[in-house]
Amino acid sequence: MNAFLITRLTLQEAFRRKMIVAVLFLSAVFLLLYGFGFQLLIDDFSTFDRQRGGIPGRILPYEVQASAMVMLGLYTVNFLAGIMTIFAAVGSISAEVESGTLHAILSKPLARWEVVAGKYVGFLIMIAIYVSLMVGGVVLISTTIGDYTPPNIIQGTALIVLVATILLSLTILGSTVFATMANGIVVFMLYGMALTGGLVEQIGTALDNDTMVRIGVGTSILLPSDAMWKLASYVVQPAIAVNLVGPNPFGTSNPPSSFAVQYAIGYCVMLLVAAMLVFRRRDI
Repeated sequence: MNAFLITRLTLQEAFRRKMIVAVLFLSAVFLLLYGFGFQLLIDDFSTFDRQRGGIPGRILPYEVQASAMVMLGLYTVNFLAGIMTIFAAVGSISAEVESGTLHAILSKPLARWEVVAGKYVGFLIMIAIYVSLMVGGVVLISTTIGDYTPPNIIQGTALIVLVATILLSLTILGSTVFATMANGIVVFMLYGMALTGGLVEQIGTALDNDTMVRIGVGTSILLPSDAMWKLASYVVQPAIAVNLVGPNPFGTSNPPSSFAVQYAIGYCVMLLVAAMLVFRRRDI
C-alpha cells in the first residue's frame, strides 16, 4: 500500500530533522534526574525510619511514597508524550501544503487518504515506542533503586499511548483545516482546557460540588485525553495508595469506566476519518 510508503517517509523525516534524537536526549536527562530524586526519597525514608527506632509514627507507608514517585514519573511521561505528539504532527499536512511538497507527492498515483493514513501510522509508531521506552525507564528505576514495581503497568502504558493518540488524531485533523501555527495554538488550547477540566473535576469531587464535576465531565467528552490519564493513573496504583491519597492532580480515586475507553478509541477513529474527508476536499 502507498500509505506504508508515506509511513516510512514520515519516520525518515523525523530522523532527518533530528527530532527523535533531541527528544531521546532530553528524555534521558529526565530519567537521570528522576533516578536521583528516587534515591533521595529512599535515603530520607531510611533516615526517618532509623530515627524513630521502629516506633510507629505519622508517616505514609513506603509503598504509598514509592507509588507517588512512580505517579510523578508517569505523569511527566504522559505530558512529554503529549507535547511531543503535538509538535511532531502540527504541520504534518498544512506545512507540506504551504511549502508545495504535496504537489509533487500527489502527482503520483497516491490517494489523499493514503497520505493522511500513512503519516498517522508513522507518528503513532513513534509515539508508542517513545512511551514504552519512557515508562520502561521509570519502572526500571523504581524497581532497581526503590525496590518497588507498580501494578498493571502494561495496561497503564497502553492508556498513556491512547492519550497521545487522541492528541495525534486532533492535531492531524487540525492540520488539514488550519495553517500550521493556527493549528498549534488551537490544539494546545484544547489540551490545556482538558488538563484544567480534569483538575476542576478532581476539586469538585473532593468538595462534593456537582457543578465542577459536570464541567470536568464536559471537557472529557470534548477531549478525553485527561480522562484516559486518570484511568492510567488509577490502574498503576496499589489499593492502599488510592485509599490513603484520594483525589489529587496526578491521580483519582474515581476512575472513568470502560465505556470511556471505548469512547476514546471511537473518538480517535472519528477524527482520523474526518481528517481524510476534509483533506480529500481541500484545495491545495
